Amino acid sequence: MTWSLIARDEATGAIGIAVATRFFAVGALLPHIDPAGGAVATQALLNPTYGPRGLRLLREGVPADDVVRFLIASDAGADHRQLHVMDRAGRFAAHTGAACVDWCGHAIHESFSVAGNMLAGPEVIAETARAFRDGAGQPFARRLIAALKAGEAAGGDKRGKQSAAILIHEGQEYPALSLRVDDHADPLAELERLEKVSRERFVHFARFFATAEDPSGTFDRDVINAAIDAAVARDAGG
Repeated sequence: MTWSLIARDEATGAIGIAVATRFFAVGALLPHIDPAGGAVATQALLNPTYGPRGLRLLREGVPADDVVRFLIASDAGADHRQLHVMDRAGRFAAHTGAACVDWCGHAIHESFSVAGNMLAGPEVIAETARAFRDGAGQPFARRLIAALKAGEAAGGDKRGKQSAAILIHEGQEYPALSLRVDDHADPLAELERLEKVSRERFVHFARFFATAEDPSGTFDRDVINAAIDAAVARDAGG
């Protein structure tokens, strides 16, 4: 009932998942990322345990194909499930169960994977992949959204639209960006709007958060506000 993309940004090493669907609040259960382990996207007649269990395996260094194999082996409903996985070495693996609703399938590429079910056709996956490849050099969040929009233009979820999300980690346990549209007539347009709003202040402010390497971060408000003002001016061409 969904199509999604897992990718590693070649320029920064960031890990991202982007998803769109005719299903409520997809961002709550589908995307799972641990920058020390990798990423899991679970969909179709989703099994919500795949995400936490998959991340535990990935943190232990289990390769992506074995993670997929272990998860579906313990699930009597595996024929109804779809998932794809990226491990910490950047390897991808996927499973599309035989009972997933057509059109369904997945594609694994060098730095990303795409999977979907109950889609208008295989062109949804193909166009999502093409747009992501063609978007190399774009800011990562915008590249992910553009890829989903290309898939939607190719037909998307054949039942229509309802929710969308992007989740990005840049090496910390907390996300660099987590945007969810839970119920909307045009969720990708709303996701695109939210990403634009995030660049008005949030993404610049987030550069000063505490990190594992710097447990205090920057808390001088004058320094933070001056940097935000400068970043906003640069983005506006000032």
